[in-house]
Amino acid sequence: MEKQVKWEWEIRPAKKWFDLNIKELLSFKDLLFRLVRRDFLMLYQQTLLGPAWIILQPLITVVAYILIFNLALGINTNGVPPFLFYLTGITLWNVFADIFTATASTFLNNSNIFSKVYFPRLIVPFSTTLLHLLRTVIQLALLIAALLFYHLSGRYPIDESTWIFCLLPILVTAGTALGFGLIFSVITARYRDLMNLLHLFIRLFMFACPIFFSLSLVRSDIKWIISLNPLTPMFELFRYSLVGEGTFTTETLMYSIGAMLVLLIAGVLVFNKKADQLLDIV
Repeated sequence: MEKQVKWEWEIRPAKKWFDLNIKELLSFKDLLFRLVRRDFLMLYQQTLLGPAWIILQPLITVVAYILIFNLALGINTNGVPPFLFYLTGITLWNVFADIFTATASTFLNNSNIFSKVYFPRLIVPFSTTLLHLLRTVIQLALLIAALLFYHLSGRYPIDESTWIFCLLPILVTAGTALGFGLIFSVITARYRDLMNLLHLFIRLFMFACPIFFSLSLVRSDIKWIISLNPLTPMFELFRYSLVGEGTFTTETLMYSIGAMLVLLIAGVLVFNKKADQLLDIV
Protein backbone atom coordinates (compact mmCIF):
# COMPACT_ATOMS: atom_id res chain seq x y z
CA MET A 1 0.00 0.00 0.00
CA GLU A 2 1.45 3.32 -1.09
CA LYS A 3 1.92 5.97 1.51
CA GLN A 4 -0.17 9.07 0.80
CA VAL A 5 2.01 12.12 0.16
CA LYS A 6 1.03 15.38 1.79
CA TRP A 7 1.85 18.10 -0.70
CA GLU A 8 2.92 21.53 0.43
CA TRP A 9 1.40 23.15 -2.66
CA GLU A 10 -1.49 21.82 -4.69
CA ILE A 11 -2.69 23.22 -8.03
CA ARG A 12 -6.40 22.84 -8.58
CA PRO A 13 -8.84 23.75 -11.39
CA ALA A 14 -11.24 26.68 -11.12
CA LYS A 15 -12.72 27.24 -7.70
CA LYS A 16 -16.21 26.14 -6.83
CA TRP A 17 -18.73 28.63 -5.46
CA PHE A 18 -18.40 27.45 -1.86
CA ASP A 19 -14.67 26.76 -1.97
CA LEU A 20 -13.74 29.20 0.80
CA ASN A 21 -10.74 28.29 2.94
CA ILE A 22 -11.27 30.03 6.29
CA LYS A 23 -8.14 28.47 7.77
CA GLU A 24 -6.02 29.92 4.97
CA LEU A 25 -7.53 33.36 5.50
CA LEU A 26 -6.67 33.24 9.21
CA SER A 27 -3.11 32.24 8.44
CA PHE A 28 -2.65 35.56 6.57
CA LYS A 29 -3.80 37.76 9.46
CA ASP A 30 -0.36 39.40 9.68
CA LEU A 31 -0.62 40.46 6.05
CA LEU A 32 -4.10 41.82 6.79
CA PHE A 33 -2.78 44.21 9.44
CA ARG A 34 0.23 45.16 7.30
CA LEU A 35 -2.10 46.16 4.47
CA VAL A 36 -4.18 48.26 6.88
CA ARG A 37 -1.02 50.06 7.98
CA ARG A 38 0.14 50.51 4.38
CA ASP A 39 -3.17 51.99 3.25
CA PHE A 40 -3.35 54.32 6.26
CA LEU A 41 0.13 55.67 5.52
CA MET A 42 -0.66 56.02 1.82
CA LEU A 43 -3.75 58.08 2.61
CA TYR A 44 -2.05 60.59 4.88
CA GLN A 45 1.65 60.67 4.00
CA GLN A 46 2.79 63.86 2.26
CA THR A 47 -0.46 65.63 3.14
CA LEU A 48 -0.70 69.05 4.74
CA LEU A 49 -2.84 68.04 7.73
CA GLY A 50 -2.35 64.27 7.76
CA PRO A 51 -4.86 62.22 9.83
CA ALA A 52 -6.56 65.46 10.90
CA TRP A 53 -8.59 65.11 7.70
CA ILE A 54 -10.47 62.24 9.37
CA ILE A 55 -12.05 64.82 11.67
CA LEU A 56 -12.06 67.83 9.34
CA GLN A 57 -13.95 66.05 6.56
CA PRO A 58 -17.17 65.41 8.54
CA LEU A 59 -16.93 68.83 10.21
CA ILE A 60 -16.76 70.66 6.88
CA THR A 61 -19.63 68.55 5.53
CA VAL A 62 -21.78 69.29 8.60
CA VAL A 63 -21.20 73.03 8.23
CA ALA A 64 -22.31 72.81 4.58
CA TYR A 65 -25.41 70.82 5.59
CA ILE A 66 -26.35 73.39 8.25
CA LEU A 67 -26.06 76.23 5.73
CA ILE A 68 -28.04 74.44 3.00
CA PHE A 69 -30.60 72.17 4.65
CA ASN A 70 -31.17 73.97 7.96
CA LEU A 71 -30.71 77.68 7.27
CA ALA A 72 -31.57 77.87 3.56
CA LEU A 73 -34.23 75.14 3.23
CA GLY A 74 -35.40 75.07 6.85
CA ILE A 75 -35.62 71.28 7.14
CA ASN A 76 -36.82 70.32 10.61
CA THR A 77 -34.47 68.28 12.83
CA ASN A 78 -37.16 67.29 15.36
CA GLY A 79 -35.70 69.35 18.17
CA VAL A 80 -32.19 67.95 17.82
CA PRO A 81 -29.47 70.60 17.40
CA PRO A 82 -28.62 70.70 13.68
CA PHE A 83 -24.93 70.12 14.34
CA LEU A 84 -25.62 66.84 16.19
CA PHE A 85 -28.36 65.79 13.77
CA TYR A 86 -26.19 66.11 10.68
CA LEU A 87 -23.02 64.83 12.33
CA THR A 88 -24.71 61.54 13.27
CA GLY A 89 -25.93 61.06 9.71
CA ILE A 90 -22.57 61.93 8.15
CA THR A 91 -20.64 59.63 10.50
CA LEU A 92 -22.67 56.58 9.50
CA TRP A 93 -22.81 57.58 5.83
CA ASN A 94 -19.02 57.75 5.65
CA VAL A 95 -18.90 54.11 6.79
CA PHE A 96 -20.93 53.01 3.77
CA ALA A 97 -19.50 55.39 1.17
CA ASP A 98 -15.83 54.85 2.04
CA ILE A 99 -15.99 51.05 2.32
CA PHE A 100 -18.14 50.60 -0.78
CA THR A 101 -16.03 52.89 -2.99
CA ALA A 102 -12.71 51.43 -1.87
CA THR A 103 -13.86 47.81 -2.11
CA ALA A 104 -15.44 48.28 -5.53
CA SER A 105 -12.04 49.29 -6.93
CA THR A 106 -10.11 46.40 -5.34
CA PHE A 107 -8.83 44.93 -8.61
CA LEU A 108 -8.13 48.28 -10.21
CA ASN A 109 -6.01 49.49 -7.28
CA ASN A 110 -4.22 46.22 -6.49
CA SER A 111 -3.65 44.52 -9.84
CA ASN A 112 0.13 44.94 -9.51
CA ILE A 113 0.13 43.02 -6.21
CA PHE A 114 -2.29 40.33 -7.35
CA SER A 115 -0.18 39.53 -10.41
CA LYS A 116 3.10 39.13 -8.48
CA VAL A 117 2.41 37.04 -5.39
CA TYR A 118 -0.24 34.65 -4.14
CA PHE A 119 -2.36 35.26 -1.06
CA PRO A 120 -6.11 34.99 -0.46
CA ARG A 121 -7.55 37.87 -2.47
CA LEU A 122 -10.23 38.52 0.15
CA ILE A 123 -7.48 39.83 2.42
CA VAL A 124 -7.40 43.11 0.46
CA PRO A 125 -11.10 44.10 0.76
CA PHE A 126 -11.07 42.95 4.39
CA SER A 127 -8.09 45.21 5.09
CA THR A 128 -9.89 48.09 3.38
CA THR A 129 -12.91 47.53 5.60
CA LEU A 130 -10.77 47.47 8.74
CA LEU A 131 -9.03 50.67 7.69
CA HIS A 132 -12.28 52.58 7.30
CA LEU A 133 -13.69 51.13 10.50
CA LEU A 134 -10.61 52.54 12.20
CA ARG A 135 -11.44 55.92 10.70
CA THR A 136 -14.99 55.50 11.94
CA VAL A 137 -13.77 54.97 15.50
CA ILE A 138 -11.98 58.33 15.33
CA GLN A 139 -15.01 60.08 13.87
CA LEU A 140 -17.22 58.43 16.47
CA ALA A 141 -14.96 59.84 19.19
CA LEU A 142 -15.54 63.30 17.67
CA LEU A 143 -19.29 62.70 17.72
CA ILE A 144 -19.26 61.57 21.35
CA ALA A 145 -17.21 64.63 22.30
CA ALA A 146 -19.83 66.85 20.65
CA LEU A 147 -22.63 64.99 22.45
CA LEU A 148 -20.92 65.44 25.81
CA PHE A 149 -20.40 69.15 25.11
CA TYR A 150 -24.09 69.70 24.36
CA HIS A 151 -25.12 67.61 27.37
CA LEU A 152 -22.77 69.14 29.93
CA SER A 153 -23.47 72.67 28.73
CA GLY A 154 -27.22 72.07 29.16
CA ARG A 155 -28.01 72.72 25.50
CA TYR A 156 -29.42 69.26 24.79
CA PRO A 157 -30.02 66.33 27.20
CA ILE A 158 -28.32 63.07 26.26
CA ASP A 159 -29.09 59.54 27.48
CA GLU A 160 -25.75 57.72 27.56
CA SER A 161 -27.41 54.36 28.34
CA THR A 162 -28.44 53.91 24.68
CA TRP A 163 -25.02 54.64 23.15
CA ILE A 164 -24.10 50.95 23.02
CA PHE A 165 -26.80 50.39 20.37
CA CYS A 166 -24.87 52.51 17.86
CA LEU A 167 -22.51 49.56 17.27
CA LEU A 168 -25.16 47.53 15.43
CA PRO A 169 -25.79 50.16 12.71
CA ILE A 170 -22.05 50.56 12.18
CA LEU A 171 -21.49 46.82 11.73
CA VAL A 172 -24.56 46.31 9.52
CA THR A 173 -23.70 49.31 7.36
CA ALA A 174 -20.09 48.14 7.00
CA GLY A 175 -21.24 44.62 6.08
CA THR A 176 -23.68 45.99 3.50
CA ALA A 177 -21.00 48.20 1.96
CA LEU A 178 -18.50 45.32 1.88
CA GLY A 179 -21.00 42.96 0.23
CA PHE A 180 -21.98 45.53 -2.40
CA GLY A 181 -18.35 46.43 -2.98
CA LEU A 182 -17.21 42.84 -3.47
CA ILE A 183 -19.88 42.26 -6.11
CA PHE A 184 -19.12 45.48 -7.98
CA SER A 185 -15.35 44.92 -7.77
CA VAL A 186 -15.79 41.94 -10.09
CA ILE A 187 -17.82 44.06 -12.51
CA THR A 188 -15.49 47.08 -12.50
CA ALA A 189 -12.52 44.80 -13.13
CA ARG A 190 -14.05 44.00 -16.53
CA TYR A 191 -15.60 47.39 -17.26
CA ARG A 192 -13.46 50.10 -15.69
CA ASP A 193 -15.61 52.99 -16.84
CA LEU A 194 -18.35 51.78 -14.49
CA MET A 195 -16.41 53.36 -11.62
CA ASN A 196 -17.71 56.71 -12.90
CA LEU A 197 -21.24 55.34 -12.65
CA LEU A 198 -20.58 54.10 -9.12
CA HIS A 199 -19.43 57.54 -7.99
CA LEU A 200 -22.66 58.97 -9.41
CA PHE A 201 -24.63 56.24 -7.62
CA ILE A 202 -23.02 57.18 -4.30
CA ARG A 203 -24.02 60.83 -4.74
CA LEU A 204 -27.63 59.94 -5.59
CA PHE A 205 -27.97 57.17 -3.02
CA MET A 206 -27.15 59.69 -0.28
CA PHE A 207 -30.56 61.31 -0.87
CA ALA A 208 -32.28 57.95 -0.28
CA CYS A 209 -30.77 57.74 3.21
CA PRO A 210 -32.08 59.78 6.18
CA ILE A 211 -28.86 61.73 6.63
CA PHE A 212 -30.11 65.32 6.55
CA PHE A 213 -33.77 64.47 7.22
CA SER A 214 -35.70 62.21 9.57
CA LEU A 215 -37.92 59.37 8.37
CA SER A 216 -40.73 60.72 10.55
CA LEU A 217 -40.85 63.84 8.36
CA VAL A 218 -41.31 61.93 5.08
CA ARG A 219 -44.82 61.97 3.60
CA SER A 220 -46.69 58.74 4.33
CA ASP A 221 -47.43 58.08 0.63
CA ILE A 222 -43.72 57.92 -0.28
CA LYS A 223 -42.28 56.70 3.02
CA TRP A 224 -42.37 53.10 1.75
CA ILE A 225 -39.90 54.06 -1.00
CA ILE A 226 -37.34 55.32 1.52
CA SER A 227 -38.04 52.27 3.69
CA LEU A 228 -37.04 49.95 0.85
CA ASN A 229 -33.49 51.09 1.44
CA PRO A 230 -32.04 48.53 3.89
CA LEU A 231 -29.82 51.24 5.40
CA THR A 232 -32.74 53.47 6.42
CA PRO A 233 -33.52 51.63 9.70
CA MET A 234 -29.81 51.65 10.55
CA PHE A 235 -29.59 55.44 10.20
CA GLU A 236 -32.69 55.83 12.35
CA LEU A 237 -31.37 53.46 15.02
CA PHE A 238 -27.95 55.12 14.97
CA ARG A 239 -29.45 58.57 15.49
CA TYR A 240 -31.86 57.27 18.16
CA SER A 241 -29.06 55.58 20.12
CA LEU A 242 -27.03 58.80 20.25
CA VAL A 243 -29.50 61.70 20.31
CA GLY A 244 -32.79 59.95 21.14
CA GLU A 245 -34.55 60.66 17.83
CA GLY A 246 -35.37 57.92 15.31
CA THR A 247 -38.19 55.89 13.74
CA PHE A 248 -37.75 52.12 13.41
CA THR A 249 -39.35 48.80 14.35
CA THR A 250 -38.05 45.32 15.09
CA GLU A 251 -39.22 44.21 11.64
CA THR A 252 -37.34 46.96 9.82
CA LEU A 253 -34.17 46.21 11.79
CA MET A 254 -34.42 42.51 10.91
CA TYR A 255 -34.95 43.50 7.28
CA SER A 256 -31.69 45.48 7.33
CA ILE A 257 -29.74 42.68 9.02
CA GLY A 258 -31.13 40.07 6.62
CA ALA A 259 -30.30 42.19 3.56
CA MET A 260 -26.77 42.72 4.89
CA LEU A 261 -26.21 38.98 5.40
CA VAL A 262 -27.49 38.14 1.91
CA LEU A 263 -25.30 40.80 0.27
CA LEU A 264 -22.23 39.91 2.32
CA ILE A 265 -22.47 36.17 1.65
CA ALA A 266 -23.17 36.75 -2.06
CA GLY A 267 -20.29 39.22 -2.30
CA VAL A 268 -17.78 36.89 -0.65
CA LEU A 269 -18.83 33.94 -2.82
CA VAL A 270 -18.74 35.93 -6.09
CA PHE A 271 -15.40 37.57 -5.25
CA ASN A 272 -13.80 34.28 -4.17
CA LYS A 273 -15.06 32.52 -7.30
CA LYS A 274 -14.01 35.16 -9.83
CA ALA A 275 -10.89 36.70 -8.25
CA ASP A 276 -8.25 34.48 -9.87
CA GLN A 277 -10.05 34.48 -13.22
CA LEU A 278 -9.88 38.26 -13.41
CA LEU A 279 -6.09 38.52 -13.01
CA ASP A 280 -5.58 38.09 -16.76
CA ILE A 281 -7.99 40.96 -17.43
CA VAL A 282 -6.68 43.59 -15.03
